[in-house]
Amino acid sequence: MLYTIWCAIWFVSLYLVLFPIQFVFLQRNEWKPLAHKINYIWGRLFFIGAGIPIRVEYRFRPDPKGVYVLCANHFSYLDIAAMGVIVQNYYAFVGKSEVKHIPLLGYMFAKLHVQVDRAQPNSRAYSLAKSIRTLASGRSIMIFPEGGIRAPEPPQMVSFKDGAFTMAIQQQVPIVPITLLNTYQILPDKSPIRFHWHSLRAVIHPPIATTGMTQDDVERLKQETYQIIDAELVSEKNAVT
Repeated sequence: MLYTIWCAIWFVSLYLVLFPIQFVFLQRNEWKPLAHKINYIWGRLFFIGAGIPIRVEYRFRPDPKGVYVLCANHFSYLDIAAMGVIVQNYYAFVGKSEVKHIPLLGYMFAKLHVQVDRAQPNSRAYSLAKSIRTLASGRSIMIFPEGGIRAPEPPQMVSFKDGAFTMAIQQQVPIVPITLLNTYQILPDKSPIRFHWHSLRAVIHPPIATTGMTQDDVERLKQETYQIIDAELVSEKNAVT
């Protein structure tokens, strides 16, 4: 409990200090990459303050100027902060619209990222179209293709949705699979909320090219991405047991 309180204080106080600077950068489109950089600084300082080492195995280092669809497993709310520090590309995160109701943080999310409102029937189509426009503009997309925290028992994933793979093929940009190995151990998705000390560990896998693929290849691409991430999770589980 004490560690959870410390992490929460560190998380909130850092953002309160950094938000005024970020607010200025959010006012002009050409400054928004700097606003995104503030999120990276915030994340790095948070993990330092929480005493959580970051251990990333880079089997591929994304080109900072490259355009990708970054796909990771999703077992914990810590995954968002984790992705912010292990990938330094300027990307738009595709996430649920409820985040916009969080004071200050929600304002940033609405300005920088792509919202999905699951209560609206056309929201998924809108977010897909916006994500495709984002890729076309030269900015990467980061997405959790499970569609939220849905796994009943991590590290077993649920099946992926099509959106990430549809947009990657439509824009002919690579998929980069990312395995978040243990965020669910640091911040489990259960009540009461509790942080537990572990080092943050992740693997960034080599990209999967989509050049020449058509929408008929969505299922194959989806399964290949799933298998890459899942194999790393299974390997990690076997090593622990």
